[in-house]
Amino acid sequence: MAEQLYHVPCDILEAFMRDVFIGVGVPPEDAAICANVLIESDKRGIESHGIGRMKPIYYDRIKDGIQFAKTQFEIVREGPTTAVVDGHHGMGHVIAHRAMTMAIDKAKKFGLGMVAVRNSTHYGIAGYWVTMATEQGMIGVTGTNARPSIAPTFGVENMLGTNPLTFGMPTDEPFPFVLDCATSVTQRGKIEWYDRAGKEVPPGWVIDELGRTRTDTAQILKDLTSGKAALTPLGGIGEETAGYKGYGYATVVEILSAALQQGAFLKMLNGLDEHGKKIPYALGHFFLAIDVEAFTPLSSFQRIAGQICRELRASKKAPGCERIYTAGEKEYLASLERARTGVPVNAALRKAIDAMRAEQKLDGYRFPWDA
Repeated sequence: MAEQLYHVPCDILEAFMRDVFIGVGVPPEDAAICANVLIESDKRGIESHGIGRMKPIYYDRIKDGIQFAKTQFEIVREGPTTAVVDGHHGMGHVIAHRAMTMAIDKAKKFGLGMVAVRNSTHYGIAGYWVTMATEQGMIGVTGTNARPSIAPTFGVENMLGTNPLTFGMPTDEPFPFVLDCATSVTQRGKIEWYDRAGKEVPPGWVIDELGRTRTDTAQILKDLTSGKAALTPLGGIGEETAGYKGYGYATVVEILSAALQQGAFLKMLNGLDEHGKKIPYALGHFFLAIDVEAFTPLSSFQRIAGQICRELRASKKAPGCERIYTAGEKEYLASLERARTGVPVNAALRKAIDAMRAEQKLDGYRFPWDA
């Protein structure tokens, strides 16, 4: 029997998350940014990074004292087109918003802007930040390292984060081209979603200490933390399906998220000290904005980018396949649907929402399952 799903309007969930953030000490203006990033993930159908991560990631980490509700955004080095920022373990969404805004402002003046960040925290979907650039007629690039999850090719130890390398480009279509994906076959958030749904993960996503594939979702989440399991890089296990490519790109992101800003990397990001006590994750990010007008008229770039996408979608389809998509299209279509139906909430997520509502005394919020 299929699990019952309740659908909650996006604006109600966004307001609820904003008030929860305020309840744990996030300033109202910052809370609005955090909630908007999370609801944008759910709007785009990226349920691995939306309200489902509200409690286990941000809410619980603030309460545990390993992430700070009030963000200290310190510019430690700056040039005309560059900057290095220390986020002092504040809210990753707020740090990212200010950093990408800086990159965009620099690009408006000089054609290019890049900001490197250290000592940050989880910043939500990477696609949000490159979309900030596309909305200004710019190309956006971002990446972030993360707690160790991926094993290098021919290895079994989780060393690299899921490390997305994300691009956004404006087009003449109703949505930009946005490629936002991990450099692993899947990411921890997707496995968390499988766990909430009570499903086993597909073979090939995760390996054990002997290099064997695993599917036991709940135990995998525990073993990823203890180092007894690891995610496979994009391309899969070994070299036959080109897993070395995902491994290589994950390393690119690791270097750019740590070396430019003298930040933490690899096992330094496991969130534990030598005694096993929880500590801040000290993540690094980078943000690049490129002003299209510095190269060519924006309308020309948008037309060519859009035409490339349209020709790809119009190309010959494989037997049994109805449609070809380009990056960002499925998320755009999901956003149209979610605007109409709301965000689906299952039993595990209802429990988390109810817990935060009770703890923060937000009894004014009523959800469909309260009827």
